[in-house]
Amino acid sequence: MGNKTLSIHILALFPQSLESYLESSILKKAQTSGLFEYHLHNLAHWSVKNTRRVDDRPYGGGSGTIIGVEPLYNAIISLEQKYGDFDEIIYMSPTGKTINQEILEEEISKLPQKILIICGHYEGIDARIFELFTITELSIGDYILSSGELASLVLIDGLVRLIPGVLSQESLEEETFSQDIHRQGEYPQYTRPEVFHDISVPEVLVSGNHKKIKKWRQDNIRSLQ
Repeated sequence: MGNKTLSIHILALFPQSLESYLESSILKKAQTSGLFEYHLHNLAHWSVKNTRRVDDRPYGGGSGTIIGVEPLYNAIISLEQKYGDFDEIIYMSPTGKTINQEILEEEISKLPQKILIICGHYEGIDARIFELFTITELSIGDYILSSGELASLVLIDGLVRLIPGVLSQESLEEETFSQDIHRQGEYPQYTRPEVFHDISVPEVLVSGNHKKIKKWRQDNIRSLQ
């Protein structure tokens, strides 16, 4: 792993669903630059007795099924034997700590990092896995998705764009300003054409005066609520 490389391993039931996004845009650029790499792992490979089934009914009753502790444990042990210990194991969970920019920046400050992301499915996972490994639970919001694959992409995209060298310095400086603004609200944005249906872009935005543009944006913040 390179000096600033983020290496992410994703353990999921449908890892193939992630590949097209991971191979596009900024994520692809980061890989080409040697700053980011990912490895997809299908949890079904560690199913009990090679049945490819990793879930079962919960003790005590309840709806649906949950992912068992045995395939999860076997998968993590197997991956650590092959790739070495992970710096962090993350489980995408609706009850986890909600991801924000501060959390992303804190994660990137630990580079180089080798992270394992566990994507849940069904009604959750056997709680004993949290007694066997130190696992960070993260969420992308107070709602429930069908599985953790989509949530993992949100986390990965947010992390990769912060890796030094992925975005230009100019973009990073603009993003730093934008993050400060977005914590308060959102300012209106415009692109070409300059005039459409007799509605013009605010003159200050085409003036080239960056100081005035910055002030205009600060003065025109709209609440996100």
